[in-house]
Amino acid sequence: MINNRLENYFSSNPFEWNQSLKEKNLFKELALLTNHHKDNCDEYNKILAANRFNHKNVKKIEDVPFMPVRLFKYYDLKSIKEENIVKTLTSSGTTSQLVSKIYLDKETAKFQTKALVNIMSSFIGNKRLPMLIIDTKDVLKNRDSFSARGAGIMGMMNFGRDHQYLLNEEMEIDFDVVESFLEKYKNQQILLFGFTFMVWEYLFEEMRKKKKSYDFSKAILIHSGGWKKLIDRAVDNETFKKSINNLCKIKKIHNFYGMVEQVGSVYVECEQGVLHAPSFSDIILRNPKNWQPINNYNEKGVIETISVLPKSYPGHAILTEDEGIILGQDDCKCGRKGKYFKIIGRLPKAEMRGCSDTHER
Repeated sequence: MINNRLENYFSSNPFEWNQSLKEKNLFKELALLTNHHKDNCDEYNKILAANRFNHKNVKKIEDVPFMPVRLFKYYDLKSIKEENIVKTLTSSGTTSQLVSKIYLDKETAKFQTKALVNIMSSFIGNKRLPMLIIDTKDVLKNRDSFSARGAGIMGMMNFGRDHQYLLNEEMEIDFDVVESFLEKYKNQQILLFGFTFMVWEYLFEEMRKKKKSYDFSKAILIHSGGWKKLIDRAVDNETFKKSINNLCKIKKIHNFYGMVEQVGSVYVECEQGVLHAPSFSDIILRNPKNWQPINNYNEKGVIETISVLPKSYPGHAILTEDEGIILGQDDCKCGRKGKYFKIIGRLPKAEMRGCSDTHER
């Protein structure tokens, strides 16, 4: 039932619904998903019970119970049988080496891919472009169990053809690959994809050190994640874009916000430099002092992401460990409807601890 209705989300532009219509549609699906996961995931059911969940109190999107993202590191949260698992995604490990494990069945994986295609076509078009991946092919060695990096690359490969990898096994730029790729597709639009830190460290910094200068002016660069290391080096989004443009001549640069716990539901930066929520997902900001929703624009809060895609695991409402601000809705100059926002950064550690404690209250 849920999956049949999801097809409706992919038959139109993912940014054409205004916020009011979008919330109405999302609320129906999220209520159904909450019941589905309650009935099919024992751990999720226990978490709801510990929080004295009562479905009668769920009147709007903000009332849907959320899961602190780090619970995926401590529990096997799945709403499917073992034999129906087709892929397991893992988050990048921290110093503790605990990783989130996300279990996908065939249908959930299919809809995640469809959603990603639906969103990205709004920014890069429907045509598959020659693609240069700013990484090494070694990251995709195990096709049944992907890291966040591997999952991101596999998802983005759907938009490219003649996939080439920028880095060799020693994580060094293969300049022969770059030169032959640019020569082959001279004067044609191409697609570059990599994680933000990888783009900076292995493309920009290496080209700068080796005094190389290539003309990537026909490229669209899509990048995501890894900002912490760059912020430590005083490289923010504007500095990143300006530096890449100056050295590589890339004007079309789109950052996106996403996580392995909600693959497919990505929030892409538009031409105005803000992130957009598509029709099948959204963000809610919460006050870390009481976890109540923040309804004012330009007020900082903890980001909760919601998505109608996760059916194989209870990831439809996730409290992240990131802070952001909502800038507006339905009136971005790029023409896309719905909420648009910016990420401020990671939560302080004390508040992150508070996030993970919320399920015990």
